[in-house]
Amino acid sequence: MRYEFATAGRVIVGPGVSADLATLAAGIGRRALLVLGRGTAARRGPAAALAGQLAERGLIVASYTAAGEPQIADVEEGARLAGENGCDMVIGLGGGSVLDTAKGIAALATNDPSSGSGQAWALAYMEVVGAGRSLEHAALPVIAVPTTAGTGSEATRNAVIAAPQARAKASIRHPSLLPRLALVDSTLTHGLPPHVTASSGLDALTQLLEAYVSRRAQPIADGLCLEGLARAAWALRRAYHQPDDGAAREAMSTASLLSGIALANAGLGAVHGIAAPLGGGYPAPHGAACAALLPHVTAVNIRALRRRDPEGPALGRYARAAEVLLGRRGANEAATLDDLVAALRDLVAELGIPGLASYGLRSEGVAELAAQAATASSTRANPIELELGELEEAIGAAL
Repeated sequence: MRYEFATAGRVIVGPGVSADLATLAAGIGRRALLVLGRGTAARRGPAAALAGQLAERGLIVASYTAAGEPQIADVEEGARLAGENGCDMVIGLGGGSVLDTAKGIAALATNDPSSGSGQAWALAYMEVVGAGRSLEHAALPVIAVPTTAGTGSEATRNAVIAAPQARAKASIRHPSLLPRLALVDSTLTHGLPPHVTASSGLDALTQLLEAYVSRRAQPIADGLCLEGLARAAWALRRAYHQPDDGAAREAMSTASLLSGIALANAGLGAVHGIAAPLGGGYPAPHGAACAALLPHVTAVNIRALRRRDPEGPALGRYARAAEVLLGRRGANEAATLDDLVAALRDLVAELGIPGLASYGLRSEGVAELAAQAATASSTRANPIELELGELEEAIGAAL
């Protein structure tokens, strides 16, 4: 078995570690573009205080406010801003959308669009919807400071960007997009609204489960997935119901980080394969879309594996993940797998995740979405190749 393992250049984890941001940033560059979310830019709070400390040190020469999940125009605008100001690093301070925006900007800031294939700047480097070219030059160094516990973008080598004209989301992917520094400070997630805790936390759980059962599963990532699932098993509900529970917030920040490291090395699956075109064509936040799909894709995967690959490793992996999540060893594998699907459905309901119909998806749009999902990069790592009818079944059940 051949596999590769890579992650952020330096990862520092623990309550309060973000206090060292300015000092550590000064060792990486001198002229930073700071990427913030709308909430951080508009309000006072720990994240806003960090931005102020960076400015006081003279490290911020420009800032960019991410309005939401990044689109092509956002990363192109940010890259122009970085170039005009001679930035030598990009600091992302916010949720997964902010970190993806920062990484997309860092990629384009060092790569000249005029040397491409004639396509739009970002599209020259985007998978699936664009030319998918490799970056000619390494991205600017990225410092990632997550303020939610969900995407694990602080430890991944891609930036997910929406292409509105193609009604899809796709990635710019390159080893240099692994952040130079990731500061994972759970105190920045205290007091997050319950719906953000739910959608981001279920995204992390999905990533841990999909990476563990992936066709690209590998020993190093396996351990990280199981460790992350063990934390999410008790911490997600507690963080949702008790937003200022420090232990739960710390556990979820670690689970999110582990999910990012795992997916960057072991891949994902059909949940994310569906969520990518869904988020491109409908106003469905990524985490909430993954959460709505998770129990139904899991059920379809297990059923397909039982029919077409009962002796393969994936069913056993699902059973092991179920034991970790449920905190008990099942009487038999079949019962354990059924319990897993039921538990995921109950968790999604308890955390108030809306169905996909709430974002405008209707039954007549399911077939088109399934066809798009079948070609998505994440779907290629699903533990079994799903038929179009099976993808449609999972999407329909999530409405």
